[in-house]
Amino acid sequence: MKSSVQKKESNVHYDAESDVLYFGVRGGIEEEVVEIAEGVNVELDDQGKLIGVEILNASQVLRPVARSLESKLVQVV
Repeated sequence: MKSSVQKKESNVHYDAESDVLYFGVRGGIEEEVVEIAEGVNVELDDQGKLIGVEILNASQVLRPVARSLESKLVQVV
């Protein structure tokens, strides 16, 4: 999938309405999107360098991570 959208550098954005979490790694023009896991896409520039990571259904995908972190924090306190 090609796009001529200029991506911003180093940003994190969460869209609660669509439940999408985006991590911008560096600036560049998105040339390709590759699904690396179900609901996890990486955006690449024309040289194959990572521009960003997009997580669809983020609240569901990250729920196990959040629970794990929460239990570790409780153990520390």
